[in-house]
Amino acid sequence: MMTWLFLLMGLAVLVCGAELLVRGASRLALGWGVSPLVVGLTIVAFGTSTPELAVSLKAAWANHPDLVLGNCVGSNIFNILFILGICALISPLIVLQQLVRIDVPIMIGVHIVLLLFAYNSTIGPLEGFLFILCLIAYTAFVVYKSKQESETVVKEYNDTYSISLKNAKFKNTKSIVYVLLGLGLCVIGAGWMTDSAVAIARALGLSELVIGLTIIAASTSIPEVATSVVATIRGQRDIAIGNVVGSNIFNVLGIIGITSLVSPHEITVAPSVISFDIPVALACCVACLPIFFTEHKITRGEGVLFLGYYVAYISYLLLSAAKHDSLPLFNQTMFLFVIPLTFITLFILAYRAFKVKKHSQ
Repeated sequence: MMTWLFLLMGLAVLVCGAELLVRGASRLALGWGVSPLVVGLTIVAFGTSTPELAVSLKAAWANHPDLVLGNCVGSNIFNILFILGICALISPLIVLQQLVRIDVPIMIGVHIVLLLFAYNSTIGPLEGFLFILCLIAYTAFVVYKSKQESETVVKEYNDTYSISLKNAKFKNTKSIVYVLLGLGLCVIGAGWMTDSAVAIARALGLSELVIGLTIIAASTSIPEVATSVVATIRGQRDIAIGNVVGSNIFNVLGIIGITSLVSPHEITVAPSVISFDIPVALACCVACLPIFFTEHKITRGEGVLFLGYYVAYISYLLLSAAKHDSLPLFNQTMFLFVIPLTFITLFILAYRAFKVKKHSQ
């Protein structure tokens, strides 16, 4: 009982720390003349991944590599299937063309690179350095592209960030205190969460990888849930999707990159992560393309599809960990019926959208 309490306390402290860190850094950036659009696309988008970064760094230094990969890969699966699913149920999500043409292909690309880097069962400082270089290049690209955004998108980011941040009139010293306090809380919260996760895994007889892919991944993604759901309710649905895509890219390039670069040990990659979990994350990214491409929106029906697949993914992890008798039947149902039917549906949707676009030209 106390272990679960410490897990929840660690999560609360971690989320509060991340919020303070993002607010402080955003106010500093706005005070230095950075536009609200750039702040929203970089500091806020990446800042929502602070809990994942803090937990992964703590896990790496404590030599729990399964928590590192489980946290990052599990968070990316959660972001696409659960967050986009929930947001689409609230209101169909409008997808910007830039996401379809640029950001989603980049998200797919970084997961392919992650799979290639993980293929030899370790991710070391060299791979981490390359990931960070890619992150710097991606951030520079985002800043460059922000100058070409439409007035509608710029206004949304101004309304969301300039009013709540720029007009708050916090002095730089107070913003710096926010940043330092946020960092401190993130360190404390990450420590509690990591230690609790290891204890829970041992008590339940589950692997640290399964705990990382489920409980830790969902918990550290709470800032992304809050940001995307609030943006959807406000009608700023492109921010909701952009937050998820940007966070997924940062989780791979930033979190795995930084963690593998500063970790005292190489990050060991479990065989199941290479053969199953990263491919699932990659498949989720690829599935976004035809769904995003059809009419440039995510419908409520597609949101239900995403949520259903997340439930199926979690069910598989738990059945597999427990070696349950129903696992073979579950696998047969998924691979012989559910997955093929989904791919056929996505193909038909993409083909229809292509035909409509071709006729309109």
